[in-house]
Amino acid sequence: MNAKTTDSSAVANKTARQFTRVLEIIEKYNHDKKRLITILQEVQEEYRYLPQQVLTYIATALDMPVAEVFGVATFYAHFSLEAKGKYVIKVCDGTACHVKGSSRLIDTVCNKLKLSREKHTTDDMLFTLEAVSCLGACGLAPVMVINDQVYGQVTSQKCEEIINDILQKENN
Repeated sequence: MNAKTTDSSAVANKTARQFTRVLEIIEKYNHDKKRLITILQEVQEEYRYLPQQVLTYIATALDMPVAEVFGVATFYAHFSLEAKGKYVIKVCDGTACHVKGSSRLIDTVCNKLKLSREKHTTDDMLFTLEAVSCLGACGLAPVMVINDQVYGQVTSQKCEEIINDILQKENN
């Protein structure tokens, strides 16, 4: 075995250790390329987004072109290539919600968490704010979803209370 082979082997071992959970997910689906979307979903659950290095690792492990894996990850809106906070706040800004004040909710979240239209995630990675087109709950407008919890008829005051409750829970 030459030095180059030893170096390559060491790099491969380090990479495998770094992505142990990713490899477990890939192995769970028997390295099946047809399960790429399912693999990406589970990996995103693990990391809360799809880091570039992980996508490259997945491509290598599935013996697929990196561009193809990136293509799938960027095609579907469900996938994110940017790190997200522990709590993802989605504020509906569809027509019904907009008319009922969703812009004020977005402003409330931005002010409370020191976010902006350009800065979506808090520095402590606790919250990410997303304004979305429609959450499909128009009868509850304005609507806000935090992770899987739906909040309807949200006022700015109620929005602040919800965030304060989460902050209190996190600080205990």
